[in-house]
Amino acid sequence: MARILNDWIDSYLKYTDMSEPPKTYRLWSAIATISAVLQRKCYFQWGALTFYPNMYIILIGPPAARKGTAMDQARPFLEKLDIKMAAEAITREALIRELSEATDNTMVGDKMYFHSSLTIWAQELTVFLGYSNLQLMSDLTDWYDCKNRWTYRTKGQGVDDITGVYVVLFGATTPDLIRSALPLDAIGGGLTSRMIFIYEPNKEKLVPLTELDKALGKQLLNDLRQIQLLGGRFTYHKDFSNKWIDWYVAQEGHPPFRDSKFAGYIDRRAPHILKLCIVSCASRTDDMIITVEDLERAISILELTEQKMAQTFSGVGKSPHAEVMAKIMTDIGLEKEIEQSDLLERYYNDVDKWTLGKIIDTLEETKFLVRISGTPGKTILLHKATLDKEKPNEPKEIKTSD
Repeated sequence: MARILNDWIDSYLKYTDMSEPPKTYRLWSAIATISAVLQRKCYFQWGALTFYPNMYIILIGPPAARKGTAMDQARPFLEKLDIKMAAEAITREALIRELSEATDNTMVGDKMYFHSSLTIWAQELTVFLGYSNLQLMSDLTDWYDCKNRWTYRTKGQGVDDITGVYVVLFGATTPDLIRSALPLDAIGGGLTSRMIFIYEPNKEKLVPLTELDKALGKQLLNDLRQIQLLGGRFTYHKDFSNKWIDWYVAQEGHPPFRDSKFAGYIDRRAPHILKLCIVSCASRTDDMIITVEDLERAISILELTEQKMAQTFSGVGKSPHAEVMAKIMTDIGLEKEIEQSDLLERYYNDVDKWTLGKIIDTLEETKFLVRISGTPGKTILLHKATLDKEKPNEPKEIKTSD
């Protein structure tokens, strides 16, 4: 059966529009779904390098941001297509066994592809990862590159050889939990450099009754079946290489944001873009020819995501007050303005008056907030970005630090 829809991702966003998750959550849910169904039988040869469409995608936000809702809306499509999925709570040994048992073969033309493709769909990422589980993190890091062969030696049980590794990781967690699950030394390189973090501070809108278009859902399932049939090498349009070179050179030395905790991720932006190009192409056509439009779309998606990505680890650092500072920034960002005394009342178990003052001094110096005089004896903290957007007719009185 031929495809019905012009583009799977765009249609999925329409399908989930009358629901509360932020658009970025729904967008990356669609990307994760396509990534899962393409499996290791699809690849893109770029020069001497081979790229596969597997991705590690992590939704980050507070409990009310609707991360789980976004994941729940996409998962049924994979279940109906019998995509092999790992258990959400599992030991390392059991996960390796599931990966080894995911072995499959696909005939494309006159070529047979042997692969072990497994999707990890973990609504509680920290439950899946455990706490400071360095061995599992090392395994996931190894699997990301889709090795032709991965060997696991067990004590007294011989050797397990896994052919054609392909793992998709789609998870969700809160900023507090990911800070506790990942040791400080693991943030910035290794596994986290291979992850794309989608941060949202809140749900997108209030929808008292979520409705999904059943007719559109059937069309999405039909087209996803067609995408699942794709296999072999993705090629590219002749104009693609020129656009890629221009972007690659221009972005070198100009990171989307400066944060040492994302140094490894920034070095891997180019592979993330190429993986997104494969997904974008598969989303719209069966011809497996990546175009300039696919590249522009991939860049646009990643740049949109990067606007808030740095907030993922905003509470991680060697400062003893890094975590509470991150919470204060979240409160001010959400509420736009707040009295300083109210913050002290909220966090008196974490900081005293003097420490809170120093945190606010720091946030003021970094231009995150400004202080204005309220009623006598009161100081109001305003989110700087919100203040800039308001453009008031009369200047507000700014209170300087003592």
